[in-house]
Amino acid sequence: MFGFFKGVALSAAILTGCVASGWSQQKTEAQPLTAMPYSPSLDLTNLDRSVDPCADFYKFSCGGWQKNNPIPADQSGWSVYAKLGDENTQFLWGILKEDAAMKQRTPVQQKIGDFFNACMDTAAIDKRGDAPIAAGMARLAALPDRAAVIAVLSRLQHLSSGNYFFRSGPDQDPDDSNKILVEVNAGGLGLPDRDYYLKTDPKSVENRTKYVAYVAQMLTLSGETPEKAASDADAILKIETALAKASLTNVELRDPYKTFHKMTVAQLSAADPVVDWSRYFEIQGAPGLTTLNVAQPEFMKAVDAELTNEPVDALKAYLRFHLVTNAAPALSEPLATADFDFYRRYLRGAKEQPPRWKTCVHGVDNHLGEALGQEFVARTFTADTKAKTVLMTGQIEDEMQVEIEHLDWMSDATKKEALRKLHAVRNKVGYPDHWRDYSSLTVKPDDYFGDVERALQFERARQWAKVGKPVDRDEWGMTPPTVNAYFNPQMNDINFPAGVLQPPLYDPKLDDAPNYGNTGATIGHELTHGFDDEGRQFDDKGNLKDWWTKDDATHFEERINCVRDEYAGFVVVDDIHINSKLTSGEDVADLGGTLLAYMAWKKATQTERLKPVDGFTPDQRFFVGMAQWACENARPENQRVQALTDPHSPGFARINGVVSNMPEFANAFSCKAGQPMVRAKACKVW
Repeated sequence: MFGFFKGVALSAAILTGCVASGWSQQKTEAQPLTAMPYSPSLDLTNLDRSVDPCADFYKFSCGGWQKNNPIPADQSGWSVYAKLGDENTQFLWGILKEDAAMKQRTPVQQKIGDFFNACMDTAAIDKRGDAPIAAGMARLAALPDRAAVIAVLSRLQHLSSGNYFFRSGPDQDPDDSNKILVEVNAGGLGLPDRDYYLKTDPKSVENRTKYVAYVAQMLTLSGETPEKAASDADAILKIETALAKASLTNVELRDPYKTFHKMTVAQLSAADPVVDWSRYFEIQGAPGLTTLNVAQPEFMKAVDAELTNEPVDALKAYLRFHLVTNAAPALSEPLATADFDFYRRYLRGAKEQPPRWKTCVHGVDNHLGEALGQEFVARTFTADTKAKTVLMTGQIEDEMQVEIEHLDWMSDATKKEALRKLHAVRNKVGYPDHWRDYSSLTVKPDDYFGDVERALQFERARQWAKVGKPVDRDEWGMTPPTVNAYFNPQMNDINFPAGVLQPPLYDPKLDDAPNYGNTGATIGHELTHGFDDEGRQFDDKGNLKDWWTKDDATHFEERINCVRDEYAGFVVVDDIHINSKLTSGEDVADLGGTLLAYMAWKKATQTERLKPVDGFTPDQRFFVGMAQWACENARPENQRVQALTDPHSPGFARINGVVSNMPEFANAFSCKAGQPMVRAKACKVW
């Protein structure tokens, strides 16, 4: 799944599993919103007119925004997307307060209102302390031998949200996207990425030192002596380092063939015999499973080695730590605060914990997202917005067809397959056609930890129940309030939640130029993902299949490498450059998506006599509108994390990298050869 702006979705913080759910004592004047605030998609106050647009278009478009929008204390970064996400959260807060207080409620209102109430009751949560996990921790500590440790893994993964050695779950079969195939994949790490364990620079060494201290702190808070906790923390780092060494890099993970190794359960059992795999899948909810995908076979061998060779006490400590660290956000203040202090304050630079209402809104969105989404859509998303977005999407797809038909580097045979794929793309706008049924999920207003655990088990059971059934192509991978969008290569669909179709991203009050520059470029971005270095490897049905001639694939890679070479020159923070092998899919989607949106806007308005507005020509308004979605400020700590883990380039590169490759931009702002925003050798893929 390839997103537009990963990391700023409404529920992104909760989805990581590494954020605080602690109690903020900060004073805040924020109040629930009864209506969404309005910000224009082209805002003149966001400009910095002291900057030459031909020298630094991002700074010209966003310098005012950066000055006027400092990073809030509870955030690791701040952006137009994050600010809209925060406004959505504040609006949802108002909805949830109403639903929590109402006497007569629908079943949907009862569940989301009671979940919110339970989360807000910090006194009750603190009173329980670590009691919700105490029995589980004690059982893990009492495991008698290695066989018992190995056997408990199956039950832990079935009942708990913890990250134990590896991950598993249903996914679409790369060979046949209409079928569900169980996948076993790498997992088991407490740091954000494998490279955190392996890099030897001073900052990486410091990160590991801080991590070991955090592990010891969590074990101490859960009852261990400081001496035992320190020893266990060292053993846990050793286990995780071995897993990290066997994990694929983020760049390697961009190649879908590297994570597709179909085999039978019998073959997996022969290759990795430590786990009783037949029993494991029976416990997960797939008895009699015969075939699966082992995404990273070498990683699973490392799991076998760790389970076989590490001391039993070290393995038990590892399991206890992952139980407590994954549960921490739903536990009492000391545990939640420790979690925040490491993952958000130290690693990402946040200065304060978010106010409790934010944490609780995010929790409802994460666990009951389509229930909350019904309430959001009914209040914010108009039929007119949906119709105009659908129309714009169709126009951009038409321009993609024109581009494919006129490519001088692609053969007719590959063009035929590319057009077949383009015409098969499904466009999903706003919200699902059928809402998820939560009727079997029990939510209590006085049992927050229980609500979270039941919600996680509900979702895990829902996922495993897909095994053996046809793929539901109407399902969404984001909740309706989410400020983001994505392309799913196996579904071959592009998805635009209602949350991303609000001002200032889509602005019905303004002219078409900034809307095509902003929302249009987002649509084009997601569409282009179907034809980037990853997406191009899936056919019109979403199957992993090579539909390119050898020469066409070579020509494509040459053009991709032009983009990679350019973006590798951008510095993220300190001396860290963009890892353009990781970001190239998003970079190509930005470039191709903006071009498609520009072409679609030109065709849609070709019979109109467009005039300048506020001193900007229509073409200039298109590009300023395109740039202002990416305005952002970021803490250096967060920039370092994102440079290692995020497939998206920083905002300044996503704008300057695009416009410097577009002659249409240079013409709009009369930029001359030799200026920074005019590449001597422009890159163009689509």
